[in-house]
Amino acid sequence: MTLSFTIDNIHKSELPLLLPLWESSVRASHHFLGEEDIAFFKKMIIENEVFAHFHEKEHLYVARNEMGKILGFIGVSGTALEMLFLDPTFLGLGIGTFLVNFVIQKHKVSKVEVNEQNVQGVLFYKKMGFKVVGRTETDPSGKPFPHLIMEI
Repeated sequence: MTLSFTIDNIHKSELPLLLPLWESSVRASHHFLGEEDIAFFKKMIIENEVFAHFHEKEHLYVARNEMGKILGFIGVSGTALEMLFLDPTFLGLGIGTFLVNFVIQKHKVSKVEVNEQNVQGVLFYKKMGFKVVGRTETDPSGKPFPHLIMEI
């Protein structure tokens, strides 16, 4: 399947669309998380207004198809890639690669942290040129999900 898509800024009115996309992406790639973990992170995203924060104070971009549907999103803080989530229906079509290359060029992104147990994610970032430079025993919220620190 050939897919045409563009990268765009997200409109504030579209921010509510990101949570269900985040959840479907997490369910497709973070098989190590249980229902209670997904509920915990979802609540944290809502309470901390994570998407609104990135929209207002950092950099948040979306990939859209030709009809304007959001296929994925990426968030950047400084030179760190902080989030990348894709609609699982469109995995393997180059959207993630396009988004990551975009932020590398536009924001000189050189760092990312990824759940060690997210094998798909780790392999994707290695393919993009990132190398493991460190490891944490827990995720940033203190949960026992090791993170790999990767840099280009």
